[in-house]
Amino acid sequence: MQYIERELERKFLHMNTVFKAVMVVGARQVGKSTMLRRLAQREGRQWVTMDDQQTRELAKSDPKLFFQTFKPPLLIDEAQKAPELFETIKILCDNTDQRGLFWLTGSQSKKLMRQAGDSLAGRICVLRLYSLSQRELLGIRPEAELNFSFDAMQARSKLFPPNDVLDTFEHIWRGGLPDVQALDEEQLREYFNSYIETYLMRDAVDDNGISDTEGFRKFLRACAAFSGQLLNYNDLAVSAGVSGVTAKDWVRVLQSMGIVQLLEPYSNNELKRLIKTPKLYFCDTGLCAYLSSWTGRDVLMNGAAAGHFYENYVVGEILRNYAYARESVNICFYRDKGQKEIDLVIEDGNVLHPLEIKKGSAPDKRLVQTFGVLAGTTKQMGKGGVICMTQAPFPIDENNCYIPSNIL
Repeated sequence: MQYIERELERKFLHMNTVFKAVMVVGARQVGKSTMLRRLAQREGRQWVTMDDQQTRELAKSDPKLFFQTFKPPLLIDEAQKAPELFETIKILCDNTDQRGLFWLTGSQSKKLMRQAGDSLAGRICVLRLYSLSQRELLGIRPEAELNFSFDAMQARSKLFPPNDVLDTFEHIWRGGLPDVQALDEEQLREYFNSYIETYLMRDAVDDNGISDTEGFRKFLRACAAFSGQLLNYNDLAVSAGVSGVTAKDWVRVLQSMGIVQLLEPYSNNELKRLIKTPKLYFCDTGLCAYLSSWTGRDVLMNGAAAGHFYENYVVGEILRNYAYARESVNICFYRDKGQKEIDLVIEDGNVLHPLEIKKGSAPDKRLVQTFGVLAGTTKQMGKGGVICMTQAPFPIDENNCYIPSNIL
């Protein structure tokens, strides 16, 4: 498969000029090693992988000799397999002013984040890579940051092909893992089956000490069934046949593995009666579709869960965009005890951008009336709208427009 340029490359290289060590984490098989090896090759940087048993044993038994053998600047792949290196990396970082001395990759885990944080605090920048976004698959790199005004959306839409529901649900059903992009349906099923058994179950047992593997498999499927919905630990626990305490622990495990992401509700002391329950989303919709037994694009697109999957897809594209962007925002949703809800609220400093997500091509304009609930805060109301399958951006009122989901 031809290499697909990753949006994180810009941010990674930018951080490399400031930090002595930069680490890329993420779920298994999202393309961390491929991206960094390509960047290392471009600048002639030596790289070494901890997947190699002999190299790993040297790193674990004699870190000083390891760094005499493999001299920085260096790329260390699968760094979580040799945590003994971190203390020596700390010493080497402290003995030089050189930036970008160490590049590290690691499959996302609580253990790795704790080890890196304890040893390399203040010396390391940790960046997260997701599976492929729609923009990356299309090879489109908008220069302008995401802006929800009608004029900005109109300009952005000129870079993209027409919004097509078949293409959208093909991406949703297949997901963004690089290795699945050219697979047929039979191959895709076997890939995800192997992915779960080879990576997820092994990490659950080895890194997180989970012994009830059958219960954890059921729990994975239960999470997929509840994707895009408010997180109810009791319902998850009942579906998987485990306790509520175990359900909470296992959600944290899936978060630490980069499999699911929790979107927190909007919080503001000026607004009363806000709920505190987060929503659960899968980081890759293809894995979620496999776990939910959706056997093809058309079956999923016409099924009862199509709306939830579409919402999961849109939220995922937004998360990816801001994870790689120059600006930092708070991404959340709004829901109060009166059942008023806004699917996404982008909090950019003192400005709130409210967004609804609907699968249709011409959703009801009255959806934006709910945005008025945010007027009770001292925050400024920014541009927003309804993200949907519309062919082109179209104004709803002076602050909101219909936004084609494929241009995010």
